[in-house]
Amino acid sequence: MKSIMVVDDEVVVREGVKRVLEGAGGFRVETCSSGHLALERLLDESFDLVITDLKMPGMSGMEVLQTIKAIHPDVPVVMITGYAMVATAVEAMRYGAADYLPKPFKPQELIEKIRAALQSGRIHFDDGSFERQVSGCSGFGMFVGASREMCKVYRRITQVAPTDSTVIVTGESGTGKELAARALHSNSQRSDKPFVAIDCTSLVENLLESELFGHVKGSFTGAVQTKTGLFRVADGGTLFLDEISNLSLTTQAKLLRVLQQREVTPIGATTPIPVDIRLVAATNRPLRAMVREGGFREDLFFRLNIIPIDLPPLRSREGDVPLLARHFLSRFAEEVGKDIRGFTPDALLTLEQYHFPGNVRELENIIQRGVVLAEGDLINRADLELMEPETATAAGGQYVPQTLDELRETKRLLRDKATGPLEKAFVLQALERNNWNITRAAEETGMQRPNFQTLMKKLGISSRSYVNG
Repeated sequence: MKSIMVVDDEVVVREGVKRVLEGAGGFRVETCSSGHLALERLLDESFDLVITDLKMPGMSGMEVLQTIKAIHPDVPVVMITGYAMVATAVEAMRYGAADYLPKPFKPQELIEKIRAALQSGRIHFDDGSFERQVSGCSGFGMFVGASREMCKVYRRITQVAPTDSTVIVTGESGTGKELAARALHSNSQRSDKPFVAIDCTSLVENLLESELFGHVKGSFTGAVQTKTGLFRVADGGTLFLDEISNLSLTTQAKLLRVLQQREVTPIGATTPIPVDIRLVAATNRPLRAMVREGGFREDLFFRLNIIPIDLPPLRSREGDVPLLARHFLSRFAEEVGKDIRGFTPDALLTLEQYHFPGNVRELENIIQRGVVLAEGDLINRADLELMEPETATAAGGQYVPQTLDELRETKRLLRDKATGPLEKAFVLQALERNNWNITRAAEETGMQRPNFQTLMKKLGISSRSYVNG
């Protein structure tokens, strides 16, 4: 008997599909009302096939598809769609959907589609597809997440890894820049050679230069023996320089010369030594802005910025928080020795609505705290002890909601106390992102233009006063 999961926010549709399939015989059917619930279920049990609606609130069918293809790539997925979404459903087949079924459909059509999808088994992708590329790669097990944003990162890594091109990985703190560097190394021609990582913020300037390039015994006070620098340690492999924006201009100049000449001269030495390394650098700061301000060498920037990989913040990785939360829960529960099987719905919803200024690293710490504090077999909201956003932080630009729903949730967390600065920052940033086009700003935030204009008037914001003044 084949096990099938049906995901649809409309109870009439999911129960109707269940009734038809079970009536046909040979199928065991479970239903879920949302993508998030479905993925929770799929982490605990395997299914032979998933049927999902394409258009659902919270998590779309496309996001459900991409996540399933990441955690269960062999499971066929059939998309249910309205007539107006057929083009999108066809596009979904490029991302791994087995087939699509436009509404309204007849019971026999449903049965035939499902049997055909089960018979075909694994989907065959066009040459060069993401599924085919990643299936043969290593290093991706360190990542957890299948959002559209992360799939772009995976695809870029698979494209770039086999080359020797210099890569610059950008992203906020806690987004996994070193994981990206390790995945690049693991899938390169240098994978059997050393991967050497150094945080450029961890050492003072004179020690950093010695760490990178090495030194000769007696070349400076304290140099009691000759030291081999990390460039030579990584010879043949990959050197990862984290937070490269913290290098002084002097060290930047020396690094540029190494990249150009492919040789290093240890401190106190006179003869350069050839090195063969692939350089991956990372930063959480805007290097272009630093170049304009004189804090970073323009020639080094262009030398590094050959292949950029930008890691998205967790708040923009829709659908990834539950997957990451379950991953960390499993790890920490085993470490602590607790039998915790999941999260209460309220706790999971709170995690999904949180803005995570510390990104994946912050989520990891939150789940570890939740595991330690949980007294039952489920982590509840109180166990998480999430930091509530403060008005000053929100208005100060560190976290400003970008949609009406985010604004409402943040105001709820703040209990509507002194949220004027928050609303003002919300409106101003939306206008600035859209070059002060009110119609586009309203659409981006999910508001009607008249309502957006009313909020502008309430806050004393007019396009004329801000553009001219």
